[in-house]
Amino acid sequence: MKSLIPPCQLYQPYQRPINHSLNPVKHFIRSITRNGKTLISLGLIALFQMPAAHAATNPADPDKVLKWVFNVAETGFDPGAVRDQYSNGVNYAIFEALYSYDYLANPAKLVPKTAEALPEVSADSKTYTIKLKKGIYFTPDEAFKGKRRELTMADYIYTFKRLLDPRLASAHSWLFAGKIVGLDKLAEQARKTNKFDYDSKIAGLELVDKYTLRIHLNEPDFNLGLILAHNPTAAVAREVIEKYQDTQGQVMSNPVGTGPYMLAANEWVRGAKIVLLANPDYRGEIWNHQGSSSPEDQKIMAVMKGKRMPQIGRVEISVMIEDQSRWLAFQNAEVDMFELEGPLAPQALDKDKLKPALEKKGIQLSRITEPEVTVYYWNMQDPVWGGLSKEKIALRRAVAMAHNVDEEIALVYNGNALALEFPIPPGVVGHDPNYKSSIHYNPAAANALLDKFAYAKGKDGWRKLPDGKPLEIRYSARSGPVGKLQTEVWKKTYDSLGIKMKEDLLQFSELLKAEKSCQLQTRNAPWIADYPDGDNFMQLFYGGNIGANNNGCVRIPEYDALYVKTQTMPAGAERDTLYRKMARIMEFNAAQRVGFSRYKNMLSHAKVIGYKKHPIIYGEWMYFDVEKTK
Repeated sequence: MKSLIPPCQLYQPYQRPINHSLNPVKHFIRSITRNGKTLISLGLIALFQMPAAHAATNPADPDKVLKWVFNVAETGFDPGAVRDQYSNGVNYAIFEALYSYDYLANPAKLVPKTAEALPEVSADSKTYTIKLKKGIYFTPDEAFKGKRRELTMADYIYTFKRLLDPRLASAHSWLFAGKIVGLDKLAEQARKTNKFDYDSKIAGLELVDKYTLRIHLNEPDFNLGLILAHNPTAAVAREVIEKYQDTQGQVMSNPVGTGPYMLAANEWVRGAKIVLLANPDYRGEIWNHQGSSSPEDQKIMAVMKGKRMPQIGRVEISVMIEDQSRWLAFQNAEVDMFELEGPLAPQALDKDKLKPALEKKGIQLSRITEPEVTVYYWNMQDPVWGGLSKEKIALRRAVAMAHNVDEEIALVYNGNALALEFPIPPGVVGHDPNYKSSIHYNPAAANALLDKFAYAKGKDGWRKLPDGKPLEIRYSARSGPVGKLQTEVWKKTYDSLGIKMKEDLLQFSELLKAEKSCQLQTRNAPWIADYPDGDNFMQLFYGGNIGANNNGCVRIPEYDALYVKTQTMPAGAERDTLYRKMARIMEFNAAQRVGFSRYKNMLSHAKVIGYKKHPIIYGEWMYFDVEKTK
């Protein structure tokens, strides 16, 4: 066996404190009775029935309260089912995958989370052996019938199988589909019998012992370690799923994990307020991350090194869709941190710097280029816009050429985005900074292309299809200021071509649901890295991922064949060559156009200590600190 992943040097396992300033049970009671609110539920009552030896260990201080804000409403808290960044941020705090990322390392560095160490990988890169830390427990819940429930490797096997359960229809099934020996056959049997046999053993998920898992792959997979750090692979308990699942097998409202926080269920107001409390039984860890020599990293290391984490005892998340509402709430210190999206950028920034007046108030800015690509797609299954015939390709290519990406960045994001030529963004393995797209802004040529392929204009000035039928498109966007601005920009593009465009503003959850089932015609589709490798972006256009992440529902055999080939290749020049070929194939067919990466601007008040935006992790609440609430 060999390890293909460099050994972790920064990760420090938790060491139990010798002198705790608070009685652990009293400490926890304080955390659940803040502000006179008693949060005891049946599940929490079970906690007090636990032996004293298993009492609270989480070092979080209940008087340290962080007020956070979401731009959109959560969709739920089932790591196998949700797709949005915000719900996944909460899930990251509640559930635990085997691996995660170092908080400060740049580029992103994989570290163990519940695993003892990075995986041992066989010489042929087809077998991964992983050992689990002992003594990790799920938060108490009725599903465990008053017993303390330890996390074991059987939970990860159940979790991995569940992602391929046809009943769940997880958008994350692609993470394991076709990869693990025997797993696809089990899923196929479930499709025939309408029942997934979770008790059936498969060769690909070998439970060596209670704390050791050996994964056998059909082909080498050089990204499996990164995939095992992704939220959907975080462990869920079978008892919890079976107790609370709905008709689709989802558990959106009863998250029970082993992570540093747990949901305060009786304070949750859907679409408005989410409260997380420190999980009293969380093992904790010592902050010992190593950043760069930059002043920002040095300052963070100076104030955080050696602290027992997490420090924050309570996270209060408000949902505010309107930009001005979030901005006013931040100015009035009603929230401690928030994401400054492009429309609000002039309020706080001079280009990429914080305005001096805000600096004087102690406001802090953490800004990164998001490892993200926004693509404009046209649904390839749509009878008007889809297909690979020459006139369909010409139609989509004309629109791609008529859209001014730089203008969109200026008008919608106030310059807070970076135009891209290549589908893999900066900061992600496989990015090519020298790649030049064959699609350029040229509205005159775009109109000429439509004329050539008989998309003629009528007397009213609007174009028709070559067969004389009306030509129209429905542009979908998230309801809210950003979506409205995007709609206005795209209306200008379609008007310049003489194509009628309808506005279709939807709630975020509705947008994702319609997109997954190929019901949208076109939209701006942002994709933020699940893991920092080009595979995570090139899979967006793979035909096998329709119904999961392939939002444009595109299937091009030549592209798919190359994608399958790249999956068995390590990162490097050979794989990069294929990625460039694949990008050209997508441009030729104009199934979508590459747009931009946004800058992520996170503002925080002076009470926030040691925060830095992580490129992969969203909801980094266990890695920084806040001053106590006075």
